Amino acid sequence: MALDSAAIARYWTCMVRRGKPKGIWRILRPVALVMAVLVAIPVVLTPVYLFVDPLSVPMLARTLSGRPVDREWRDLADISDRLKASVILSEDGQFCRHWGVDFGALRDEVQNFMAGEDARGASTITMQVARNLFLWNGQSVVRKALEVPLALYIDLVLPKRRIMEIYLNIAEWGPEGQFGVAAGARRAFGIAPQNLDWRTATLLVTALPNPLLRQPARPSAGMLRIAAIIEGRVIEYGARADCVGENGRLSL
Repeated sequence: MALDSAAIARYWTCMVRRGKPKGIWRILRPVALVMAVLVAIPVVLTPVYLFVDPLSVPMLARTLSGRPVDREWRDLADISDRLKASVILSEDGQFCRHWGVDFGALRDEVQNFMAGEDARGASTITMQVARNLFLWNGQSVVRKALEVPLALYIDLVLPKRRIMEIYLNIAEWGPEGQFGVAAGARRAFGIAPQNLDWRTATLLVTALPNPLLRQPARPSAGMLRIAAIIEGRVIEYGARADCVGENGRLSL
């Protein structure tokens, strides 16, 4: 029996329509593509940062907006051990022990959030590296949730010494676009980061929570008090930071 040409045309039209995404899929497909690209960026770049010195998102934002960026990369061996230990004992005392995330502190933070209490942080140094390299600043539950898997991945791929080296070279350390400890130490004290003594090292660390307002060269009474506390912690618990020292030991 001869095939009806109109029936054949209707058949192929139906098949073509079935192959097209309909309704919600027309919206979800580009969204899924964007999400895949966003996931691929840290997955691909993190291994590259084993060898390439990265720029942070805040540094890129300042550059694109025409504002100055002052950053001079320093290898970890060219940074004072006292500063390294002071950063760890102040920012993340379990840095050498956890896998990028301090789950005990994070659990307490979630409980505080669910109870309606003020957030206290719980960001590890690795989580701060993840945020500065791949995310955005500002309080956000979504951002905090993204930091966790990123930090775990970064800790899996990069050794502790490299994570600390990146952190010390991308942390914002001054109000005029100073990034990294070399720019921060030069602006505050006019010295190189390998020449920091206890006073200058601990005062630099006190500026990290708010480098736009806290001036290590003109410390407030509160900054001096915090610096003394940090020095005491390092003297007592400095061995907790040995993972970033040469041959597994810091010279304090």
